[in-house]
Amino acid sequence: MKTTLEENRNTIGTWSVFHSINAQDTAAMAAMRTIVEPNKGRLQGTAARVPFDAIMEHVAAPEDVTYRTDHVGGVPGVWCRPKNARPGEVLLHIHGGWFNWGSAHAYRHLAGHIAAQAGVQAFVPDYRLAPEHPFPAAAEDVRATYFGLMERGFTKIAVTGDSAGGNLALGLLVFVKTNSASAGGAIVGSVALSPVTDLSLSGESWRTRAAADPYFTQPQAAELVGSYLDGHDAWDPFASPLHADLTGISPLRVHVGDDEVLRDDSVRFVERAVAARVDARVDVWEGMVHGFPGGVGQFAASTEALNLIGAFLTERFAASAVQR
Repeated sequence: MKTTLEENRNTIGTWSVFHSINAQDTAAMAAMRTIVEPNKGRLQGTAARVPFDAIMEHVAAPEDVTYRTDHVGGVPGVWCRPKNARPGEVLLHIHGGWFNWGSAHAYRHLAGHIAAQAGVQAFVPDYRLAPEHPFPAAAEDVRATYFGLMERGFTKIAVTGDSAGGNLALGLLVFVKTNSASAGGAIVGSVALSPVTDLSLSGESWRTRAAADPYFTQPQAAELVGSYLDGHDAWDPFASPLHADLTGISPLRVHVGDDEVLRDDSVRFVERAVAARVDARVDVWEGMVHGFPGGVGQFAASTEALNLIGAFLTERFAASAVQR
């Protein structure tokens, strides 16, 4: 009998992998849903920042990772440094929170897990949040941080991001590709966790996963996205990377839960990236919900996803070293 997620993995295409859920994760997810579903869709506006950060503080701290505050490219943030991190290589992790919530401090443990798996230090910028600072303020801060890392001598940079941070991470890839003369070629690869790629909210999973998703509703998301866009066109490729020309962006891996309203944002983005001849793959995790990689210690799927992310990033850093 198949007993592990690894054994239950089914490849359903050259660019898409489906991971079956095991019995232990099924039970753990059912227990978690009982706790969170009564508050589905209730996080709204700036008042949700404190409870949202409190949720992210529940991510288990990784071992042998230290933290310190700093400014990179003029943007405040937090360094996450694993023990024995390789020099000259760095991870730029962009936190989530629907462009309205989240902080580098609250996301330090999730970023620390990814950094530890990749064997490099990570910087998490505290980009400006909506509605006080609507589009393109967050994207500008992410770009400033990227250039700031290059100014510090980092020539190999991996970019990761989750949810809204995934949107900003993918947007940075598009920006770097579009402005290669000034942006340089330091990005070795990218990982996005349940990225918000389409701010028009047109994905079918907003309908097909509406009942399965225990966190978000479309009216809730529309209000948060609206405060971020502040009247800007949702189809702008720098706001919605799904609609960008993806030709030439760096190698990419995307992880998403199968029970997310954002599922199709991931699947459609990777499908378009592969059509543009990008080295891209999406891993879809059965029964998993938004932010599941942060459930390390609770879900086997979280641990396996982090292992896959770490292996990919380590491979990309090594490949870049050979190419250089």
